[in-house]
Amino acid sequence: MRLPFLRTALALALAGAAVAAQASSHREAPFITETPKVDGTDFYMFRSYEAGREGFVTLLANYIPLQDSYGGPNYFSFDPDAVYEIHIDNNGDANEDLTYQFRFRNLYQGIALDVGPAGNTQSVAIPLINAGQIGPNRGDIAALNLIENYSITQVRGDRRTGTAEPVVNVRTGKSNFRKPVDNIGNKSIPDYPAYAASHIFPISVPGCSTEGRVFVGQRKEGFVVNLGETFDLINLNPLGPVDGEANTIDDKNISTIALELPISCLTAGNETVIGAWTTASLPARRVLRGNGSAGERGDLVQVSRLGMPLVNEVVIGLPDKDLFNASEPSGDGQFATYVTNPTLPELIEILFKDALQLQEVAPNNFPRQDLIAAFLTGVPGLNQPANVVASEMLRLNTAIAPVAASQQDNLGLLGGDNAGFPNGRRPGDDVVDIELRVAMGVVCHAFPGAFCNPEDAPVGNAPITDGAFVDASAFDESFPYLKSPIPGSPN
Repeated sequence: MRLPFLRTALALALAGAAVAAQASSHREAPFITETPKVDGTDFYMFRSYEAGREGFVTLLANYIPLQDSYGGPNYFSFDPDAVYEIHIDNNGDANEDLTYQFRFRNLYQGIALDVGPAGNTQSVAIPLINAGQIGPNRGDIAALNLIENYSITQVRGDRRTGTAEPVVNVRTGKSNFRKPVDNIGNKSIPDYPAYAASHIFPISVPGCSTEGRVFVGQRKEGFVVNLGETFDLINLNPLGPVDGEANTIDDKNISTIALELPISCLTAGNETVIGAWTTASLPARRVLRGNGSAGERGDLVQVSRLGMPLVNEVVIGLPDKDLFNASEPSGDGQFATYVTNPTLPELIEILFKDALQLQEVAPNNFPRQDLIAAFLTGVPGLNQPANVVASEMLRLNTAIAPVAASQQDNLGLLGGDNAGFPNGRRPGDDVVDIELRVAMGVVCHAFPGAFCNPEDAPVGNAPITDGAFVDASAFDESFPYLKSPIPGSPN
């Protein structure tokens, strides 16, 4: 049996099974499809590689998936009933030590026009989000009909019972911030990059002597994946060129919560590794009013969770996907079997071992210590905390220097770039290709003897790709790194 044939068959199945979940965490569980405003889609954490910002960590939490730039008249505001959070574990115990909470408030301006004959006009509310040009400065909003403000709270300790203090906008000395309106189009906002950039704010964080930065607003979707041909009976070439296929979601936007904070304000003691994840929560009950708005009732219930990419899509079983979104890392023991005994490689084996006349296709090193390191503990000597409790989150060793955008390897650790995924995650890291290869045992070949051996993963060295290429050149080299969103007009 020829190895190239084996690799091709395996790669076809892998690409189909792993990517069919609709991008990183876009619509990854049954319940969250009903509440897209609180659907976390991607989460990034990395040492800032903007010139002069090497002492900072950037955290990006993306929400509200698959935005069409022409989605007016309401576009894609955050949910004012929700609480969006970024959590930091700085001692490895699987519990949050710092939480940054974002709450939004939508203020309608009531723009109306006098309509009717002279002497008998009536003031009538306009149906649009703006009545004229906006920007380029953040104060140029006289024609904007909806103003989105938000506040940030830092919580030390438990996110619900810990010590809560406001994060202050250094420019105003107050605890409120403004989000730029989405990119309606070039006539409404002629210079959207300048307008959005005016909403990057310096922040004063409690207990931190160095200022950080924040930006919240629409960005161009940064995740890259070939979806359409995957759904068309896997109509792609997974062993072809890494840039040979289309990025299906290249025409979409996303909503980003971006924080940049000093390393010294995130770490604790001598531990240089931090873990992080993002969540969104809604009130237990929401009361619908006659005008279509909602009111809050009861305690907050977590409905979205995201740390490592693609976990809920291709690791967690269908019956537990909503449960995973509602859970915290400290409770991840209930999901451990999905990692130690993953079903995806076994599905591949069921589909192809008879046709390929092989006894084994999937890795056979059970429990999968290579996957435990990649997803639950961090890799020893790279990004594993000293006293780690196995749990799913992104982990970043803040002692590893950032790599300039032009020097980054988009395969991260697999490409010899220790500053990349799974040591945190940068926008240009090709996590689809990396995780496809890890699932089928590339670690057994790349690091023999560390967790497993090459003979444990018969096809682990197959150069699998979904063909949709991404690297750091697709992004800005300064905060918030994700590109300016696609305008709704012209199109």
